[in-house]
Amino acid sequence: MTATLDLLDLETKVKAMYRQVAQEPHGTFHFELGEKVAMRVGYDVDRLAAVPTGAKESFAGVGYFFDLADLSEGESVVDLGSGSGMDVFFAADRVGQSGSVVGIDFTVQQLEKARRIAEESGFAQVELREGRIEKLPVEGATCDCVISNGVINLAPEKEPVFAEAARVLKPGGRLAIADIVSEHQMKESIVCDADLWASCIGGAAQQDAYREAIEAAGLRIEEIRDNPYEFISDRARDASAKYGVKSVSLLAIKS
Repeated sequence: MTATLDLLDLETKVKAMYRQVAQEPHGTFHFELGEKVAMRVGYDVDRLAAVPTGAKESFAGVGYFFDLADLSEGESVVDLGSGSGMDVFFAADRVGQSGSVVGIDFTVQQLEKARRIAEESGFAQVELREGRIEKLPVEGATCDCVISNGVINLAPEKEPVFAEAARVLKPGGRLAIADIVSEHQMKESIVCDADLWASCIGGAAQQDAYREAIEAAGLRIEEIRDNPYEFISDRARDASAKYGVKSVSLLAIKS
C-alpha cells in the first residue's frame, strides 16, 4: 500500500512541519499545540507545572498515557519521537534524579530546543539523541518503559518501530503510547499522499493491523482506549468522519 508513497518527500515534509513546531509554536497548524491541549487529553495541571514552558508550548501530542506507564522513581525511559521534550520532561519528573529518560528524534531543531531546555532547567537525567524510531540508538534490554505520543503513525512501516521498542525493553518492560489509528482502511490516494502523512492522517494504520504489529513484536496488549482528541483541519475532520481516524492510548508488556 505504501509502495507509491514518496518516502523522501514524506520525510522532508515531516521535518519541515516539526521544525516549525519547534521554532514557531504559536503559528497555524492542522493540529493544536501547547498546554491547553495537553490538559484536554488528560495531563494533570500540577504535574505540568514541572515541565519547562518551552517544551509545553511545542507539545503536539494526541493523548495521555502516563497513568498506563505508571513510572516509578529510578526507572529508565525511552521516548520515540521526543520533539521539544514535553513528555521527556514529564517522565523525568516521575523517575527523578535516580532515573533516566532518553529522547529520540530526527528533527534537528526539535533536538536543539529540547537540549537547551534540559540544560537550562537542570534535567541532568535527560539525554536527547538524534535517530530514527525504526532503528533506535539505544542498547537492547536496557529500559523499563518506552513511550511515544502521536509519532508512530508518521512511520511508513510500523512493524520495525514496535520491534525496536521490544528490543530495547527489559523483560516485563512496558510500552505506553498515544497514537493515531483508523477504524477502517483508508483508500490508496490518502495513504500515498505525503501531505496527509505529515498531517498525521495518511499514516494512520487500521486499528486491527496496528494491534497485530504490536503483538508480532512480542508485546502483549494490556489496555487500549480512545482519547478525547479533536482534529481541527477540514481534511483531518473529513478523514476522521469517513474512516474513523482517531487517537488511542495503549499499554503493552514485553513477554
